[in-house]
Amino acid sequence: MRQHPLFLALLVSSTLGLSGAHAASKKAHQHGVAALGVAVEKARISITLDSPLDNLLGFERAPRNDDEKQRAAALLARLKAADTLFRIDPAAGCKLATVEIDAPLLGQGSTPADANSAHADLEADFEFTCTDGSKAGFIEAGLFEAFKRMQRIEAQIVGPKGQAKAVLKRPAARITLVR
Repeated sequence: MRQHPLFLALLVSSTLGLSGAHAASKKAHQHGVAALGVAVEKARISITLDSPLDNLLGFERAPRNDDEKQRAAALLARLKAADTLFRIDPAAGCKLATVEIDAPLLGQGSTPADANSAHADLEADFEFTCTDGSKAGFIEAGLFEAFKRMQRIEAQIVGPKGQAKAVLKRPAARITLVR
């Protein structure tokens, strides 16, 4: 996955013992919980999602039958339409630019699939280009609406004015950005 300057800053801070998106995304695999990393820059807002596949599909292995294959395809389509999952404050003038998904058991990404893994995750990077990302005051995360098994979102936010973290519990959806 491509890393942006603010995500790199989070990585450095997490290795120094500070909170960061990378540290949040590498916590123990926990069903019902997803991690979001949000980086706000003038020209873009980048969001990283790290979640057990169980939160998104109800299973954590390669799809075995037509129904599971259809559910996996619907999941990938929903993630690729990230502008419906993440509604950014219109003041920033953001549009979805790229989506990168790493879910080897679903045939996505460059990491080889571990067919024996009992706890598979999905990681996705969403990049939005913005007229002025620093004007965004919030992001509405539609993850609880889209994924009924998800119960909590742990978000790490970094922007020009600093870092913050937020924990959203169903049904809350708004992530307040550092301004």
